[in-house]
Amino acid sequence: MISYYNEDIVFRFKGRALNNRWLRMVAESEIRRVGDLSIIFCSDNYILDVNMRYLQHDYFTDIITFDYCEGNVLSGDLFISIDSVRENAVLYGAEFEDELNRVMVHGLLHLIGYDDHTEEEQKTMREKEDYYLSLRKSLIA
Repeated sequence: MISYYNEDIVFRFKGRALNNRWLRMVAESEIRRVGDLSIIFCSDNYILDVNMRYLQHDYFTDIITFDYCEGNVLSGDLFISIDSVRENAVLYGAEFEDELNRVMVHGLLHLIGYDDHTEEEQKTMREKEDYYLSLRKSLIA
């Protein structure tokens, strides 16, 4: 089950049914299935607190993924800073919704097992993000 929450912000996420279908499609494409997935929209300050408290990282980020997966069942918490997503959309010349979708699929790809520590891993992650974002657009058309 995919659940959506807000922490420390007022944010209304539209299109949950489409988003749930898309994230399940991504999981199935990677031979996984979605278990309990929580998507928590929050502020920069909230995500900084989570980053410092649980990961001992003293910096802002757009997403933090906590992995509770068992076998091929994807479960976890995706903390997403709406502030950072908005800033990144402007920085990269993207629509806010597109950047938010990129961040969500990025978190799901982490749960699947993809990493982004090296340049090669970052390239693979970006290719996967782009591929799954294009599939999302095909669900709308």
